[in-house]
Amino acid sequence: MNDSDRPEALQARPGLSRCAPVRLLLEDGTAVQGRGIGVAKPVCGEVVFNTAMSGYVEALTDPSYHGQILVLTYPLIGNYGVPAPRSDGLARPFESDRIQVQALVVLNYVDAHSHHAASRSLHEWLSEENIAGLTGVDTRALTRRLRERGTMQGWLYPAGMSAEEARALAARVDMQDEVFRAVAPRAPVRYGAGKPTILLVDVGAKDNIARSLLARDASVIRAPWHADLATLAGEADGILIGNGPGDPKDLAPLIHQVRGLLGHYRKPIFGVCLGNQILALAAGGDTYKLPYGHRGVNQPVQDLLSRRCYVTSQNHGYAVRDESLPKDWEPWFVNTNDGTNEGIRSTHLPYFSVQFHPEGSPGPQDSGFLFDDFMRLVRSTAGR
Repeated sequence: MNDSDRPEALQARPGLSRCAPVRLLLEDGTAVQGRGIGVAKPVCGEVVFNTAMSGYVEALTDPSYHGQILVLTYPLIGNYGVPAPRSDGLARPFESDRIQVQALVVLNYVDAHSHHAASRSLHEWLSEENIAGLTGVDTRALTRRLRERGTMQGWLYPAGMSAEEARALAARVDMQDEVFRAVAPRAPVRYGAGKPTILLVDVGAKDNIARSLLARDASVIRAPWHADLATLAGEADGILIGNGPGDPKDLAPLIHQVRGLLGHYRKPIFGVCLGNQILALAAGGDTYKLPYGHRGVNQPVQDLLSRRCYVTSQNHGYAVRDESLPKDWEPWFVNTNDGTNEGIRSTHLPYFSVQFHPEGSPGPQDSGFLFDDFMRLVRSTAGR
């Protein structure tokens, strides 16, 4: 075991001198200490890591991170600041209307940001939204620990507080029920006036999914996962099941609704990320939890039909079990790093889904053509 494998390799590095000491404690006993950014408060959540070099604004507002403590491996975070609060419901670059993570952990927070669109620092944004943060710890060594031991619970808290106090007082999110209701709209929202009409099933869908559909001249009915989907589907020319947080098996009511749609809806159904897992479960397949998930913008996948490879953006902790798929479904994409499922398709109906994000922003955009293919299929069946 080399030095970077040892617990002492996870020692704090200098952070913001004006901020108080903050600790992160993992459930296996690993502890690191640095300096706080954002607000000082105890929080608890599953600790996950993302390897992207840019896009912290998009990542922090991605509903798939709701309830989690996010560790960023790229060493300089905050250097391009944060845009002003958006003036309309879908303005870029935000993926939702608020920061979704429980807390943020970075190696080197940069307060002196520089970007033409920036109006505030990352620290100011975290503070405005009551989000805790930690800087000055070796996030790559921390990531190695998560890769070796698997994703685990963590507690982030002011260093003046004991671990026992932090465990008792830490704010946390119920990841079996509360999380799904927190990230979905309370009622259907409609965007655009184009044709055809797409029903976007929202379990925490990123805003760029809606933007991607609107950019292709569709109108969008964005409905919470607990709405009456069968009725709304009657108004739609296609259905897109979006991404979201948590274990898909905790969404039994949505799985039941989608299973009903598969029984009678003959227009295209497209799933993205969590939507891939929901579609698989509705069809009769199975899902399982990955040791530490796929979170980054450089995940390679291969289309099993064309054999072409694509670099993709991903953010998920669960995957579809290939061998569980019923006989009229087949694997469509595979992750070339670890062989896990990255997409499925029906062999006789226009139902298909991918585990990655073709709407990925800031990118890569290699798989954006999937939205084009979906819309062409929707338009070809709309007149039937």
